[in-house]
Amino acid sequence: MPPHGLRGVGKPKDAKKTFARIMKYFSKYMLLFAIVVITILLQSAATLVSVEFTQQLFDKGIPNLVEAHMIGLSGPIKEATTQFAGLIFTLIGIYLLVILCIYIHNISMVFISRGILKDIRDDLFIHMEKLPIKYFDSRTHGELMSHYTNDVDAIRQMLSQSIPQIISSVITIGSTFIFMIIKSIELTLICVVMVVVIMMSSSLVAKRSGKYFVKQQINLGQLNGYIEEMIEGQKVVKVFNYEEKAKERFSKINHDLANSYAKANGMAFSFGPMTNNLNHIHYALTALVGAIMIATGFSIIPSQTMSAGLLIAFLILTKQFGMPLSQIAQQFNSIIIALAASERVFSVIDMEPEKDEGYVTMTYGEKDENGNVVEVDHKTSLFLWKHPHSDGTITLEEVKGDVRFFDVDFGYNDEKMVLHDVSLFAKPGQKIAFVGSTGAGKTTITNLINRFYDVQDGKIRVDGININKIKKADLRRTQSIVLQDTHLFTDTVIENIRYGRLDATDEECIKAAKLANAHYFISHLPEGYNTMLVNDGTNLSQGQRQLIAIARAAVADPAILILDEATSSIDTRTEMLIEKGMDELMKGRTVFVIAHRLSTVRNSQAIMVLENGRIIERGDHEELIKQKGKYYQLYTGAFELD
Repeated sequence: MPPHGLRGVGKPKDAKKTFARIMKYFSKYMLLFAIVVITILLQSAATLVSVEFTQQLFDKGIPNLVEAHMIGLSGPIKEATTQFAGLIFTLIGIYLLVILCIYIHNISMVFISRGILKDIRDDLFIHMEKLPIKYFDSRTHGELMSHYTNDVDAIRQMLSQSIPQIISSVITIGSTFIFMIIKSIELTLICVVMVVVIMMSSSLVAKRSGKYFVKQQINLGQLNGYIEEMIEGQKVVKVFNYEEKAKERFSKINHDLANSYAKANGMAFSFGPMTNNLNHIHYALTALVGAIMIATGFSIIPSQTMSAGLLIAFLILTKQFGMPLSQIAQQFNSIIIALAASERVFSVIDMEPEKDEGYVTMTYGEKDENGNVVEVDHKTSLFLWKHPHSDGTITLEEVKGDVRFFDVDFGYNDEKMVLHDVSLFAKPGQKIAFVGSTGAGKTTITNLINRFYDVQDGKIRVDGININKIKKADLRRTQSIVLQDTHLFTDTVIENIRYGRLDATDEECIKAAKLANAHYFISHLPEGYNTMLVNDGTNLSQGQRQLIAIARAAVADPAILILDEATSSIDTRTEMLIEKGMDELMKGRTVFVIAHRLSTVRNSQAIMVLENGRIIERGDHEELIKQKGKYYQLYTGAFELD
């Protein structure tokens, strides 16, 4: 099998393209996004207007009120008080408007980010369902789940926080800068110098921290995968006293994550304090220069003569200008993580889905699509071409179950072949058994019958039709498989049985359960067939779970039945009880059985003994015993399966 490992993870290769692709998801929410932009503009405008009124409050409102009280006349006091109250209530109204805009902005972004994340998860899951089995075989469960948890959450943070924050900050910075120029060109020059210093410092830190954030995401996926693996295998861990080794391995992975987290966030956390302190310096310089200008009366532009109100207003603008810069700097890391996570998600969505197209190998002397003879020695060179009739276009209506292999070679990768020159046939109604050591290729053969994988060389035919020409959905609909490792879904018992054929009635599901001898124990469950199964059916014994899996296969009423160690978790007594039912289930069907217990394959019409991907013996039980070969050694105990 292909090795497990992380795929498609790394530093964002094309940040612009990835970001543009995320933005496409905004198209469904343009109205809400327009509301967000409008509220941001209103917030910015309201804040600037509040600065203007603040200046008037300190330059006119308060001085006029003080002066009127010093004169002591009721008329001027009343007029000054009205002016002062008007300015105060205007400021209160402006800030209430800002609060309302912030509320509308946040609510809108919640709906937008929720909708976009739902769309991304939908696209990811729907496409993942279309991917071939080899994709799932080559990745850990933790890595797959990481796409839906860590990666999607990183995208959520960027959509709900980083992007709105940056838009708001850019608008605020732009409008504030214009307002600052209008108020005081001298203090604005100080602001420009400080902005350059802040941006250069932030850029330096961002470049150094970016690569560590990518490493952090990789290590996080590895840690999640390992934790899930250990939790699922706790019984094995404990029975083999693997706890200490598990702790060592976990500590190593956790240490790597801690290191990458420390390096990434150590720099990231310096963003805020660094920019904040630079902003404090900026604030202090502005106050100092402004005070000097008030004292000296200096001003390049006469209309911008410095006053206490103007200085206070400018100091507010300075804070308002510096805060967005800090916020933009702090969002850099979130965007870097989100873009790396987005590439991981999109790399899955962009993967080639499982298709009905089939590929066959031309060998020496065969003709190509134009009828020309292609001289290729298939023993030394692998020349793949698409057969003109290999697209899965044939729809199967009724299948008898005649299955034949012709000189099949197969490997999960081109470097190592698993099967070599496998030829066999199974006539309708026959039971064919595969025996051999672990890794001999037994399960691989069954994976080829339903086209979980396609062969590198040779042909497989069902009812005389090359399976490459048959639609995969139709081909698999004719088959049922019961695996050694059963999987039950979080649902009732009867719905788990019905999974074999979704249009099956309750009566058909119960009949299938009786056929598999599962009816008795199901009837004694707390709620019978309506008992809820959770966590892969852990509230049942392993044998009971396997009986339900057999009932699921029975209700599908397949022409071809594959039993891959189907009774391995059933005790001998239970196996004897279901033997009759299994015989009924196998009547008229082509059955492929993989079993370590040779007693379960004695009545097979043909037994194939595999070793290193080759069929070394074939025949029924009596014939193989007479040959006194590998099967004889296995049956008599002279040799044991590993």
